[in-house]
Amino acid sequence: MKYIAMQIDFMKLFFSPPPSGRVGVGLFFLLASFIFAQSSTKQIQTQIDKLYKDKFFESSLASIDIFDLTKQKILYQKNNKLLLHPASNMKVLTSAAGLKFLGKDYQFKTSLYYEGEIIDSVLVGHLFVVGGCDPDFTSNDLNVLTQIVKNLGIVKVTGNIYGDVSMKDSLFWGNGWMWDDDPSTDAPYMSALNINDNAVTITGEYDETNNKLIFKSIPDTRYIKIINDVKIDTASGRTRVVVDRDWINRTNKFLIQGSFSKNGFKRKNNYSERFNIYKPENYFLTLFKESLEKNGIKFSGDLCIKSLNEFTNHIFTFSRTYDSVIVNLNKTSDNLSTEMTLFALSERYFGRPASAKNGLKMIDSLIIVCGLNPKDYKLVDGSGVSHYNLVTAELLLSVLKHFYYSEPNLFESLYNSFPIAGFDGTLENRMKKTKAEKNVHAKTGTLSGVSSLSGYVKNKKGNMIAFSILVQNYNDNSKQARDFIDDVCEVLAESN
Repeated sequence: MKYIAMQIDFMKLFFSPPPSGRVGVGLFFLLASFIFAQSSTKQIQTQIDKLYKDKFFESSLASIDIFDLTKQKILYQKNNKLLLHPASNMKVLTSAAGLKFLGKDYQFKTSLYYEGEIIDSVLVGHLFVVGGCDPDFTSNDLNVLTQIVKNLGIVKVTGNIYGDVSMKDSLFWGNGWMWDDDPSTDAPYMSALNINDNAVTITGEYDETNNKLIFKSIPDTRYIKIINDVKIDTASGRTRVVVDRDWINRTNKFLIQGSFSKNGFKRKNNYSERFNIYKPENYFLTLFKESLEKNGIKFSGDLCIKSLNEFTNHIFTFSRTYDSVIVNLNKTSDNLSTEMTLFALSERYFGRPASAKNGLKMIDSLIIVCGLNPKDYKLVDGSGVSHYNLVTAELLLSVLKHFYYSEPNLFESLYNSFPIAGFDGTLENRMKKTKAEKNVHAKTGTLSGVSSLSGYVKNKKGNMIAFSILVQNYNDNSKQARDFIDDVCEVLAESN
């Protein structure tokens, strides 16, 4: 009865003329704003609860934690301490640890050295390329190294090209990565020397003159071998072409099988697909050799893996800042960038060779700083590819809150690295034509039976809201899971 009486008194106060005097007017507006705030929060809770009553959640789970950063107030919590797979929301933890413990100005370095002497434009000796775990190094960057060699006046190298990959350990995949994810680019082979995302694109197009399909690789390289076994189908008129890397035997041979009809292939607007590459360090060295040759620098030696020695001379170092890497890491959900962040953390704080295990210790440090216990979670990789990872919405929200309140100089880098709803990255096609469009900045996560989103959104008043939503244990309903998450974001964007 007391509760009902209080409600009646509040209603009388709200709908009656404000009391006279400064104190009375102030009290009136204070209580009125309190009632309105309570009403707004209750409305959010009611709307999300209604979404959660969908039949979809009879067999699925959701973990949700939402906090108004401006008002420093909890808006909604459901199962926020429940351990679930984060998928690529694991990248929130890794990228945040990278910003905090490496700094946005940290440099991933790829260095070029030579051993021997340069005599009459001939390098009588060897070239060394030292890998620094740069995840975004490309063929264009490699051409910079080639131009540096050319600028030295070198037209011939008599020795070998060595790749130094001693910065990290020899493990090429993360803990718990699935063997049958090969040859997907979501499971890139890892090295201290990375290039072109450690991947290759296979393209196919119809050669009308010779009436056959022509398959090529981008980049065009001798490091891979394409075996084209596609037949012409004149009977059914159908096109069935399957391209696969020989991943079972861990080779870089691409076997192309099936049949095609001229018209059927044209309708598909040709073929293009990306695959991961085995032994990326050798891929790097092969592309370097081919780049030198294309630029008129003769080379007939071997390509080998060998650590730098004391007799070498430094030529050039190519650098890339973490502030650049984190954008690709979060916007496109790049797994290679995330794992290289772990190795960079490991190398800085624990020395060489860097390991994912030691890199994860720095994420543990971040968790402690956020006021939680790392022993309450299970973290095994940086990117969230592994199903072994177990986190909570509470943990992810705590990191988002920490950066907003305690890391003002780094918050902008984290915030701007997240995909923007309806605009770019992995959120480009989501939440369009809603209040959440170009408002939500958040990291997506997707695995089989897992969908997640953690980040920031502003309400109608401009209040900054942090949220984390993890959904899992569903079968072939990924769209429904994403729609639920998007609907929650729209509720927040529409709130007052």
